[in-house]
Amino acid sequence: MNIAVMGAGAVGTAVLELAAQYGHTVTAMADSSSAAVDPDGLDPAAVLDRKSSEGIVGDADPEDALDASYDVLVEATPTTLGDAQPGFGYLEAALKRDRHVVLANKGPVAERYGDLRDLEADSEGEVRFEATVGGAIPVLSTIESFGPDQITTVRGVLNGTANFILSRMQNEGLSYEHVLAEAQDLGVAEADPSFDVEGTDAALKCVIVANVLQNGKEFTLDDATVEGIHELPASALDLADEDGQTIRLVGEVTGDTVRVGPRLIPENSALAVSGTQNIVQFETTYAGSLYNSGRGAGGPETATAVFADIGHLD
Repeated sequence: MNIAVMGAGAVGTAVLELAAQYGHTVTAMADSSSAAVDPDGLDPAAVLDRKSSEGIVGDADPEDALDASYDVLVEATPTTLGDAQPGFGYLEAALKRDRHVVLANKGPVAERYGDLRDLEADSEGEVRFEATVGGAIPVLSTIESFGPDQITTVRGVLNGTANFILSRMQNEGLSYEHVLAEAQDLGVAEADPSFDVEGTDAALKCVIVANVLQNGKEFTLDDATVEGIHELPASALDLADEDGQTIRLVGEVTGDTVRVGPRLIPENSALAVSGTQNIVQFETTYAGSLYNSGRGAGGPETATAVFADIGHLD
């Protein structure tokens, strides 16, 4: 398929670089201020070299990428809250052209799910968004395969930054501030880590899961109960360790309840993953508990979920 990519961050870049290996062609790519368009296919190296040297991907305007020739729009701009712009506008433009949309951007699914589904219903295009939850981990496709009515609860560790910090705090006896600075130096945490450490990122992912599970009811971030790890003292982890337990930032979706916060769990629990690993537990009606674990973030990892979605499109 021909692909247009909106967003030139880690995920958008990985989609551009890996598309040919999946048998696809990227005909357009846009960042916040420019675009590169070629109906015969972009040269990934040339586009990325220009981005590195000049800070732009091409000479065209971002809107030109939306008007280009493509079958699928990959929306990989940064997540925004509230009106979810500009990502929602890009999605809308593609659907009005009857093009498919694959989202890596959580905003449109977590904040405007009803609007998204209304636009999809009026379009020949389809919207898929596996990459919005859990990076390379097949969270939404597992729900799709079993059927939402067969999943009673979804819970898990869904933010690698928070998990890295908690793991290091407990294993090394270090303070939150020390480990956060270390994570930022390693590139595990952003310069502004608030989305991760305050629980917002994990909550957005849980809201998306809730929207998929509860057909007919729309959830947004406002419906989630959220507590982060930024005020968790190292002494709490020490006390947990003495009792054979640990603390992880756990998100959970059960019925109409969406919540995220630090939870005490046994050290030998499947949910006690370390480092930047993510894990998701599915409680099913007849199959008991199922677990999917892996890398929950990263450009190439998340791009694999994007290409899995493209593979499901007609």
